Amino acid sequence: MPVFAYRGFGADGRTVNGVVDADSARTARGKLRASGIFPTDLNEESTAAERETAAREWLPSLWRHKMPASDLALLTRQLSALLGAGVQLVDALGALSEQSARAATKRMLSQVRERVREGSSLADALTAHRDTFSDLYIGMVRAGEQAAALEAVLDRLAEYSERQSEFVTKVRGAMTYPIIMMCVGTAIMAFLVAYVVPQVATIFEQQHAALPLATKILIGFSAIVTGYWIPLLLLIVGTVAGISAAMATPRGRRVYDTAILKVWYIGPTMIRIICARFARTLATLLASGVQLLPALDAVKGVVTNGLLKDAVEQSRESIREGHGMGQTLAQSGLFPPLLIEMIRVGERSGELERMLERVADNYEREVTHSLSQMTTVLEPVMTLAMAAVIVFMMLAVLMPIFQLNQLMQ
Repeated sequence: MPVFAYRGFGADGRTVNGVVDADSARTARGKLRASGIFPTDLNEESTAAERETAAREWLPSLWRHKMPASDLALLTRQLSALLGAGVQLVDALGALSEQSARAATKRMLSQVRERVREGSSLADALTAHRDTFSDLYIGMVRAGEQAAALEAVLDRLAEYSERQSEFVTKVRGAMTYPIIMMCVGTAIMAFLVAYVVPQVATIFEQQHAALPLATKILIGFSAIVTGYWIPLLLLIVGTVAGISAAMATPRGRRVYDTAILKVWYIGPTMIRIICARFARTLATLLASGVQLLPALDAVKGVVTNGLLKDAVEQSRESIREGHGMGQTLAQSGLFPPLLIEMIRVGERSGELERMLERVADNYEREVTHSLSQMTTVLEPVMTLAMAAVIVFMMLAVLMPIFQLNQLMQ
């Protein structure tokens, strides 16, 4: 259905703007007048929306625009505050749309508001914007609407989004310095090998001097890089494309998920990260009134490893047959003993939500500590590695120069 952006005056005389869905401009004006809005400007946005949708479908998922978790948490918190103050949902969505500085967010909120005004539930209205709202988010909103506790659910969603944003920020912050250092070091080495070494090699060739082994190795490596850089680039691109294509297949993804869990230090750290997200998300769903089986079905979306995801699915099927979640997760042999034991304690005591919160806090602290240790070790190791390469290159260049000086004397 076409989307029309409008600008006009409300019943109180204030300037209002937003979007409205309608079959035609005439129908859009009628809908606006029926809601007390007198439009002064009405433009169809369907063409732009279709181009934007096509672009989102064409771009890889990593390049698609997604609302940051911190912005989503703030939006959720503001909506909860407005509802808690007694503001109607349609008016609250309109207020958030008007105050939003991002054009995309303003358009999205206006469309959600229009669907809610037409009689849709908030959860149904959010399903049209899955780039912004995950299945987990929509499921919790739906549960809150069904339990008449939307404000409380939105508060929990905001807290969950804030915690996830903080956790991801810590992980990225711990990895930023090593990655930047690696990129800068690689760029420096590439410049020396591709530009400096060939010029030095030309000088040595003109002198017809016997070169040390280190110099011959460096010159040979530089000749390969500068002479065959196109095939090397194609080889790298082809390798990356091949790995990406293999990862896109179920078998390839399975092999990767199995291998990554066996890597020293990285595997256990990844398990802790996934378990922290699993426990935090499941606790949030249970606290919002979602039943255990639907909650486990929704929580699979935050379990990024296929083996662990299959274990969660098997646990869900076993729970349906009457078994406990702790027992079924333990059978997979993938989840840490602490998580299994805390789940068992929570099931026996009836405080599963609280136990999951505790284990999520514990794993988040462990991940932060592990990443801090890894960064502490990586920094000197990478510095020493770069220093060793630079010393080798300096010796390879300076040793022939010293020999030439001795011959000239």
